[in-house]
Amino acid sequence: MTTLVAHDLLEVRNPADNYLLATLDVDGEVAVADAAADLRRAQAAWAESGPQARAQWLRRWRSWILDHTDELTALLQAETGKVRPDALVETTASCEFISHYADNAARYLADESVKPAGPLSLPKRLYTRYSPYPLVGIITPWNFPITLFLMDAAPALAAGCAVLAKPSEETPLASGRLIDGWTEIGAPPVLTQVVGRGDTGAAVVDAADFVQFTGSTATGRRIGVRCAELLKPYSLELGGKDPAIVLEDADLDRAVNGITWGGLFNSGQVCISVERVYVAAPIYDEFVQRLTAKVRGLSQATAVGGDVGAMVTANQVDIADRHVTDAVASGARVLVGGTRAATGNFFAPTVLVDVDHTMTCMTKETFGPTIPVMKVPDEDEAIRLANDSDYALSATVWTRDRARGQRVAARLDAGAVNINDVFSNLFATTLPHNGWKQSGVGARLGGAYGLRKYCRTQAVTVPRVPTLGSELTWYPYSQRRTAVTRWVLRAVANRGVAARLGLRRPGPR
Repeated sequence: MTTLVAHDLLEVRNPADNYLLATLDVDGEVAVADAAADLRRAQAAWAESGPQARAQWLRRWRSWILDHTDELTALLQAETGKVRPDALVETTASCEFISHYADNAARYLADESVKPAGPLSLPKRLYTRYSPYPLVGIITPWNFPITLFLMDAAPALAAGCAVLAKPSEETPLASGRLIDGWTEIGAPPVLTQVVGRGDTGAAVVDAADFVQFTGSTATGRRIGVRCAELLKPYSLELGGKDPAIVLEDADLDRAVNGITWGGLFNSGQVCISVERVYVAAPIYDEFVQRLTAKVRGLSQATAVGGDVGAMVTANQVDIADRHVTDAVASGARVLVGGTRAATGNFFAPTVLVDVDHTMTCMTKETFGPTIPVMKVPDEDEAIRLANDSDYALSATVWTRDRARGQRVAARLDAGAVNINDVFSNLFATTLPHNGWKQSGVGARLGGAYGLRKYCRTQAVTVPRVPTLGSELTWYPYSQRRTAVTRWVLRAVANRGVAARLGLRRPGPR
C-alpha cells in the first residue's frame, strides 16, 4: 500500500500491516525526459550488437535473478502482501520469458524472404527486416510487479529496444531491484525505471516510441487516445471477468481444485482469475458442496503456511466488499467468507451462490478472492452467459470430453481458453496472450509475434538481374511506350486467363 506524502515523495508500505518499507523520490516530467534521452543514446549500440550478444546479457540477467531469488521474493512479499508460494512463481517461473526470447531472438529477427505476388515483382528479390523501436515504455500494475515487467521487457530488450519502465506507485521496489540487477551484471544502460503516479506514466507515454500498458480499461482507453494523437503504436492488456464453465461430465475433483486456485491465487488479483462460474444443473449441488469445503479449509495469512495473502490496496478490498454486499442485498448467499479483516488489506476467501447477471459480482471486475457460482440448465446457456460480458480475456472449460471442450472453446468470446486447467496459457510463450472486447488491444508473447511487435517492419526489394538505365513505365512518356505498357499491364492483370490457357501454372484454388 503506497501513499503520497508530498508532491515529490512516495511512501511504500506493507499492505498486511502498514509497515513503512521505503520512501522514494517521484520522477516528474523532466526526470522522465532525461531518462528517455539517456536510454536513446545507448540504444543504437545495443541494437547494432545483434541478437546473439543481447541474448548473452539476458542470460546473465536471468542468472542474477535466480541467484537473488530469496531477496526478490522477500521484497515482493513485503510490498504486495503475497504468500511465499505466490511470490516464488514471479521470481522463478517468470525467467521463462527471458529464456524463450534469448534462445529464439536471432531466429525471430532474421530477414524473411517473401514470394512475389505476380509477374510485376518477379524481377525482384523481396524480403522483410525488423528494426527495433528505439524506446519502449512499459507501464505495469501492482498485482505482478516482476512477472508482468519481464513478460514485456524480455522481448523488447531481445529485439534491440531500450526500455523505460514505470511500475505502479503501489509496488516499485521489486521491479526496481530487478533493474538494479541489470546494472550490477554490467549490461549496457538500456533499461531503467521511473517512479510516480499517473503524471509519471503520462510522461512515459509521451517519451516512448511504443507503449505497452497493463492495467484498468479506463486508463488503457486514455493511453490509447493519447497514442493515437501522437501516432505511435501501443498494446494494452486491460480488465477481465473470466468465466469458468463446468459441464455435467467434468472431473469434479479437478474442477473444484482448479477453480479454487484459479479464483483465489494471489488473493484473486490476477488478470485471468476465475471471476464467475457456471455449473451444469445435474452436478451443481455436489460442485458447490465440494468447492465450499475446499475454500473453508484454506488459511489466510502472509506468514509461512498461509494459503491466501493480503490484497495490495485498501481500495481493492473495498471493491470486493461492495460486490459481495450488493450481491447479498439482491438475494445471493455467502457460503464461506464474505468479510474483511479489521486490520490489513485482507478479504476472506469467499464463495457466493444464488447469483445472476443483475449483480456486479457477475458483471464487473472484482479482482479479489471471491468465487460466485451460478447454476445453468445446459451447455448453451453456460456459453451464452459466459459471453454476456464487456470483457473477454480468457476462460476455462471443464469436461472429460476433450473434443467437446474444444467445441465449447470455439464458441466463447475470449482471447484464451484453458480446457481442464487454469492459467496454463500464461507461461506458454509461443501462444499470444491477448484480450478481446474491452480486455485489450494487441497481444503479448506469441513466439515471434511477441518480439516483432517491438519492431518496425521494413520491406526491401533487390533486383534479381542486371538493370537497365530506365524502366518501361518511367519518363519520358510517348504514345508507343504507353501502348506497350498498356499491353503488358493488361496481360499481367489478366493472368488468370493465361493460366487457363496453360501459359502459367495456376495457383491453389
